[in-house]
Amino acid sequence: MKKLEKKVAVVTGATSGIGAGCARSFAEHGAQVALVGRSLEKGRALESEIRGAGGNAQFFPCDVGDETQVREMVDAVAEAFGGIDILMNNAGVMLPSMEIERMPVEEWRKTFDINITGYFLVTRCAKPYLLKSKGVILNNASIAGLQHYAAGRSYAYSASKAAVIQFSHQMAKNYGEEHIRVNCICPGIIDTPILGNRDRKVYAQRIPLGYVGTPEDVAKAALFLVSDDAAYLTGVVLPVDGGASL
Repeated sequence: MKKLEKKVAVVTGATSGIGAGCARSFAEHGAQVALVGRSLEKGRALESEIRGAGGNAQFFPCDVGDETQVREMVDAVAEAFGGIDILMNNAGVMLPSMEIERMPVEEWRKTFDINITGYFLVTRCAKPYLLKSKGVILNNASIAGLQHYAAGRSYAYSASKAAVIQFSHQMAKNYGEEHIRVNCICPGIIDTPILGNRDRKVYAQRIPLGYVGTPEDVAKAALFLVSDDAAYLTGVVLPVDGGASL
């Protein structure tokens, strides 16, 4: 049974990693997927891949930190697909960790511009469509943003992801009466391009389940939260980390 039949899903940061994994899953389960990202080459390739597998996807180039681009993207998606039922805010960056005194101010600002301001801009523009559809918002944070988990010297990344979690709580609290559900996932150590050439075995030793997760592992949790299976869930902050945050 396809869980997202006739739904329109917007996935930001869809051109690689967790975003691509979730986009594939949503399309497999019947959604019309708007692939949002900055890389035209990767976006077109994923669009072709999903269509080749029998799914429905269209790439929309957009920098989520640019308000004008976001507004134009959201309107273009609604025009192409007839509305928006699901918004997955996923676009993010994790710049190299370093001590505060060495961190360029530009890198701090870039992290917040994309990781939280981007979520704000896309959500604000998409909300009128989500109100009409009584839709769902899923925000991608990180275990690095959890209060009980400190990730090395990732000051900007961790702080921005903590902001995503609180942003999700606030929206869930206030949007429930408007029939919009808002949940948040917190992936742990996932095998995506962000890990680069780092030794996966070293990271696996820190995880109770003993292995580094995949985008598909995260996509399974995301699919549940955006589907009607989670119809009575809002305000959830779900670690998807193999127990790494324990």
